[in-house]
Amino acid sequence: MMVKFVSIAASFLILIQSFNICISDLVDLSEFIEHAKFHSEKYGDNLFVFISKHYGELQADHNKKHQEEKQDHEELPFQHQSHMTVLSAFVIRDLQAYQLRPADDLLTPTANFFYQDSYSNCEKEGLFQPPRTL
Repeated sequence: MMVKFVSIAASFLILIQSFNICISDLVDLSEFIEHAKFHSEKYGDNLFVFISKHYGELQADHNKKHQEEKQDHEELPFQHQSHMTVLSAFVIRDLQAYQLRPADDLLTPTANFFYQDSYSNCEKEGLFQPPRTL
């Protein structure tokens, strides 16, 4: 039961970290809301247009036209641009259940099976024949 809990907790932690959300982004959510209200009152933008102007395809055009809002734009959350790759591996295993075989067992040749007379008439010996070793 504990192994499942640890696995699920680690999976959720990795999932949340993959969204690249920092504590500072959560603190700056009030700036996001204030700036969204400002855009709604001044430009009549709804939330989707606001997000597009600050995080999407309209961002470059909006930044060129409204240089006076540059300070406000820098204080918005989710503005950090970083790329980080983290590979995590969790292996929880009962070592007593798995036993390693000696290397000698892996090196022993195995026999190849074949049928002696595969082109002959099936009426002589029957359709099904057991495999034979070399």
